[in-house]
Amino acid sequence: MSIIDVSVIVLYLLVIALVGVLGARRAKTSEDYIIAGRNLNFPMYFGCLAALTLGGAATIGTAKLGYQSGMSGIWFVTSQGIGLALIGVFLAKKIFQLKVLTISEMLENRFGVEARLISSLVSATYTTMLTVTQIIAIGSVLNVWVGWNFTISALVAGGIVLFYTVLGGMWSVTMTDIVQFAVMTIGIFFVMLPMSLGKAGGWEGLHASVPADYFNLSTSGGIDIFKSILLYALGIIVGQDVWQRVFTARSLKVSRLGAFAAGGYSLLYAVAVAIIGMCAFVVIPNLDTPQNAFASMAVTTLPPGVLGLVLAGVLSALMSTASGTLIASSTLLVNDVIKRFIKPDMNEKQFLRTSRLTTLSIGVFSMICALWIQDVLVALDIAFAILSGALFFPIIFSFFWKRVTSKAVFFSILISTIAIVIGLITEGTTSIVPILYGLVASLVTILFITFLSKPTTGPIMQKTDTRQNRDVV
Repeated sequence: MSIIDVSVIVLYLLVIALVGVLGARRAKTSEDYIIAGRNLNFPMYFGCLAALTLGGAATIGTAKLGYQSGMSGIWFVTSQGIGLALIGVFLAKKIFQLKVLTISEMLENRFGVEARLISSLVSATYTTMLTVTQIIAIGSVLNVWVGWNFTISALVAGGIVLFYTVLGGMWSVTMTDIVQFAVMTIGIFFVMLPMSLGKAGGWEGLHASVPADYFNLSTSGGIDIFKSILLYALGIIVGQDVWQRVFTARSLKVSRLGAFAAGGYSLLYAVAVAIIGMCAFVVIPNLDTPQNAFASMAVTTLPPGVLGLVLAGVLSALMSTASGTLIASSTLLVNDVIKRFIKPDMNEKQFLRTSRLTTLSIGVFSMICALWIQDVLVALDIAFAILSGALFFPIIFSFFWKRVTSKAVFFSILISTIAIVIGLITEGTTSIVPILYGLVASLVTILFITFLSKPTTGPIMQKTDTRQNRDVV
């Protein structure tokens, strides 16, 4: 890379750190730190929600899939967009009415304290693994583009994310996300996509140079597409990192429209990055590591200065998701484990201090895991398999079936998590079987125990009914 590109990257990282520090000034209460005071308007909410879902795995992973199988690579990110759209249609109002901080807190209101504990641990595992995927992607990109060692790349960029997230929580995440969303959009749609097509001979040249089935949306196979929808659409619907952004919306209208808009943007982003991966197949046909398709294409295609801008855009995508999942992990552990079970008399000052220390600890742990795994899609599959398989049915039934019982939900989460872990060990992380194990185990357990036990009644159910019947302005 030229000195111009390196300067652009360094300047961008400094700007993000500065914006994060400015955001920290607004984090004065626990709600400020965790959900930005429930005060985001549509542009801020839409940008933050889109930046969260379209992170490193979406960019690096979709380009890899586009390189390997063409347009069918869009299903990975499109499935996440489907999940966001489903939230807007079916769940936005219900989520917005809750006025809680986490999914696990909602489950306690409905099913009792045991459900809160086990769901918070499962969700924290998921969000932490998502943080790991972003750090892996950061290391891969900087390793190819800047030439830094993977370890150094992951530690430097991951350390900056950790720095501003620890300081300001969701307000820092929100303010940096707005900058990152703008840079990401410009870098992908207005720079990388047209220049990649130009290098590949334009749309006609691309058609003539790639296999014909690269323009078939089902080239990757029905099983892989079904797996993507199961993992990512369901995972988005029940992800704490996504719910936490929904909680930041100023109104129900903002919540719904923002989810629809982010879902539509996800589809456009998926198509753009898949095409970039296809262009890389034409320009760099013998790439040893398909995961580096996006980064290698940028180095091959872009002139000095422009390369630095596009790298900043990719870093934006990576850092946005990393910060969002990092604060989600911290919130789950602090709000649903530490404050609920260990130190219930925690005041605002203690909550903020504990949140920052927990965020720091999770960030350091995530960087260590990233250095071990070093494969974006493997880490992502593990994360979504655990989340979707274990929590999808308990959360959906909590909204739409009053008969389901506390005991059924607790054992459903426990048994399905065990089934998923066994499936990952026996079938491998790339198999669709582990999540099917989890979903089947979860559904059967819920139905079986619910019909054999008495309905949940008393203060828990009354509290839930009161929340769900509250008028929303």
